[in-house]
Amino acid sequence: MSRNITPPRAQETANVAGETILRRTLRRHAAGVTIITVAGPAGFTATSFTSVSLEPPLVSFCVASAASVAGAVQRADRFAVHLLGSDDAELADRFARSGVDRFAGTAGAYEPDGLPILTAAPAWLSARTVARHRAGDHVLVVGAVDGGGVRREAPALLRHDGAYATTKRLPSSPSSSSSSSGEDPGAAARAGRYGDGGSTPPVRSARPVRTGRRE
Repeated sequence: MSRNITPPRAQETANVAGETILRRTLRRHAAGVTIITVAGPAGFTATSFTSVSLEPPLVSFCVASAASVAGAVQRADRFAVHLLGSDDAELADRFARSGVDRFAGTAGAYEPDGLPILTAAPAWLSARTVARHRAGDHVLVVGAVDGGGVRREAPALLRHDGAYATTKRLPSSPSSSSSSSGEDPGAAARAGRYGDGGSTPPVRSARPVRTGRRE
């Protein structure tokens, strides 16, 4: 019985085509801009953050295996996710830049285990790492939420079509008030039902941030 075997060059061409399609398509996807930090201190700008589950409360993000912070992230027992506002583009650029001290001049505090919390961010979560999975050229990190808070209300900072953007609230429709279908485990959290009424997890004590090392 004969089998069709894809020649190596054809396979490479298919991979390149797939990468091009993925990049081109994802430019149309608006993603929230966050900063992930771990003890060290180390941190980086990410748009891969997402909610995974409400029961138990799980979140996730991805880091490139070749990134300067990859080692620190993979060793970390906990991480913090900072949800940026529309006036935080400069902060996002700083934590995306290589060869600089990303923490220099950044207001924040340390939790007792050395986890940096950036006080400039409108909202943040901390989580205990429960799983790591290698996925292509990235590592997927899953964490169980153990702290966080909302400091102020602010329009979200987004990345869309290769540039920063922000949110604009649209008129509500009858369907927007309907309950979640259950397909998206993060829908309830994003609708404001999770932590509503001041039930966010308590914030741990922290100490002032010191200057971090260069990445």
